Amino acid sequence: MKKLHKTICVILTLFLGIMHSFAQGTLAEYKKSIAIDSLFKNKIYNTPKVFRWVGNDYFWYINPIAKGKEYWVFDTQQQKQHLAFDHSRLATSLSKVLGKEVSPYQLSLDSLEFNKDFSILTFVAENQKIVCNLTSYQFTKINPSQAKSLLNNNYWGNFFDERSNKPVVSPDSSYTAFIKNDNLFVRNRKTKEEIQLSYDGSKGFYYSSYLQWSPNSQQIMAYKVRNGEDHKIYFVESSPTDQLQPKLQSRDYLKPGDQLPFKSPQLFTIATKKHIAISTELFQEQYFLGRFEWKDDNSGFTFEYNQRGHQVYRVLEVNANDGKVKALVEETSPTFIEYSAKKYRYDVKNSQEIIWTSERDGWNHLYLYDAKTGKVKTQITKGLWPVRKVIKVDEKLRQIYFTASGLDSDQDPYLIHYCSIDFDGKNFKRLTTENGNHTLTFSPDYQSYIDQYSRVDLPPVTLFKSVKDAKVNIVLQQADITDLKQTGWNMPEVFAAKGRDGKTDIWGVIVRPTSFDPKRSYPVIEYIYAGPHDSFVPKSFQPNFWGMSALAELGFIVVQIDGMGTSNRSKAFHDVCWKNLKDAGFPDRKLWIQAAAAKYPYIDATKVGIHGTSAGGQNAGAALVFNSDFYQVAVSSCGCHDNRMDKMWWNELWMGYPIGPHYEASSNVVNAAQLKGHLMLILGEVDDNVDPASTMQFANALIKANKNFELVTIPGMGHSAGGEFGERKRKDYFVQHLLGVTPPTWDKIYK
Repeated sequence: MKKLHKTICVILTLFLGIMHSFAQGTLAEYKKSIAIDSLFKNKIYNTPKVFRWVGNDYFWYINPIAKGKEYWVFDTQQQKQHLAFDHSRLATSLSKVLGKEVSPYQLSLDSLEFNKDFSILTFVAENQKIVCNLTSYQFTKINPSQAKSLLNNNYWGNFFDERSNKPVVSPDSSYTAFIKNDNLFVRNRKTKEEIQLSYDGSKGFYYSSYLQWSPNSQQIMAYKVRNGEDHKIYFVESSPTDQLQPKLQSRDYLKPGDQLPFKSPQLFTIATKKHIAISTELFQEQYFLGRFEWKDDNSGFTFEYNQRGHQVYRVLEVNANDGKVKALVEETSPTFIEYSAKKYRYDVKNSQEIIWTSERDGWNHLYLYDAKTGKVKTQITKGLWPVRKVIKVDEKLRQIYFTASGLDSDQDPYLIHYCSIDFDGKNFKRLTTENGNHTLTFSPDYQSYIDQYSRVDLPPVTLFKSVKDAKVNIVLQQADITDLKQTGWNMPEVFAAKGRDGKTDIWGVIVRPTSFDPKRSYPVIEYIYAGPHDSFVPKSFQPNFWGMSALAELGFIVVQIDGMGTSNRSKAFHDVCWKNLKDAGFPDRKLWIQAAAAKYPYIDATKVGIHGTSAGGQNAGAALVFNSDFYQVAVSSCGCHDNRMDKMWWNELWMGYPIGPHYEASSNVVNAAQLKGHLMLILGEVDDNVDPASTMQFANALIKANKNFELVTIPGMGHSAGGEFGERKRKDYFVQHLLGVTPPTWDKIYK
């Protein structure tokens, strides 16, 4: 009996030991989680970030190394690089000037500039502007730099003040145009005579002070404005730092469906005082009217019109003689035109042509328009891939430099590559081909460039290349991550799986903890942001993924995914979001996580959490409202839970105008009774990006539906994931509800 008892004790001891070794959400893991930033910090070397050209023959950069940083200069003619100066001598001289010891490899040289032959160095150190002769290393102080605090009090939602512009002098300096009593006047600068040109302005429909003279000073364009709706949001700052009592704050904040201002361009001829009325027929339903520009030949002016609902976008031209309006470019879409990130227009000065971007063939591409006829001369770029950004238009050589993605079927379709092409669509040339996410820094003459590329799973490589042949001339630096790997850091994994259509690859990343053990079982946490204005999964190398690495350390597999409805793929891929923000790519995300779990048995796809902020906050809430078949735990920060409550410009672009039943169909608030699972809502009380009332209305609906949830309101916090307090609450919530573990007390974790 004693022998049996002893055997049982040994078995129990072994079992408890095994259980302890497999424990997750422990105090030790919490301490590792909060230390992860400092653990991974400054452990990657030979990864310069910024390159500064000096003419076309030289550039310099700062290279991080194990003991600090070094300053390097590259000679493009000799194709050689060398240290920019003697670091020890410079540090010795700087130590004397500053009166303290300065390390040769910890130099902080702000506003650094070299002269053309790199013999003189100018920089600012501790508010002192210093010139250093690199032959003698003698320093000269110029003057203490006047450090100024540039406070920008402009709030993004403030109504534009049409009356605040100063009087505008004509190009020939003969007249000054200004607004008085809501009408347009000009003053002869010699005789001081005032001439009233308009008589139809009023307080309700007044002339804007933003005026434009024709280049020959013979005519002036002015536009009348009828103000839109005055809509403000209000919130209470409970704990201001400068007084005991709370403060009521307000912000200008237009929401979907609100009335917008209306602009009516008018044309005036100075010599005859003639007022030429302009028909508004082609720009009646205004969301935006602007970018007024006179043509160089004085024949008229152009402007852009974005129709409310974002399904029509026009570039319009007004004839200076008769005021007639015609469309030079007309873009239409049955869903939406992504004007905020994909629209590009370049007016070619000497050829009456316009370079324009459009998704009309299903991908974002460049087109060349005849600016006289409004007809397309040629589609410049073509293919099953999108143009991402125009870098430079060379009118002389009639070439365009641009970035694109999805050029290689065997690569991640989001990786940025650089290309060039002629205006006529010929001579397409790739400047990058390596399998990575590229960033190029061109010489001023665009004859050479620095190419730095990396992937989430590939440390950065920095190359110098020639535009002529796009071949590698020299490897400037190759990243060293030896010290990073010694911390236990695990390389994130790029992972792809088929989406809802069974054809399209959905891409994301998998982050594992430093203590990763394939014998364990790991719940999954998805970090989500499904805003349709971009794609969000990181593509470049980085040691620490914001919020993901720290969560993983607690015993989770953390993932991030770009599902359908996000940008930078085909138009069809993007259109999934149209009038349907509740979708958020969830059908693709579920399949992706299930595919990852099928490949890796240690991923437990029956225990899935999710968190996000802003649009990601709405998505995280929607995971439990519309997708509780898959997600069990969600933390939603500062979410827009009903798109009628959020800012107009973002929500009408994806949800459309006018406001219809589809807004309610995507609302977490309206559908709150469907929620299942564990939900935490985090709210900053002075959030002026997403109206805080949106989260409170969601909470109210959940209370009425008899749903249990957590509400965390943080005093003084703006639009954020909740800061340090929110991070602590988020970690504890996932540990409690996904791991089934009671988190350690904060006094033990954070002391």
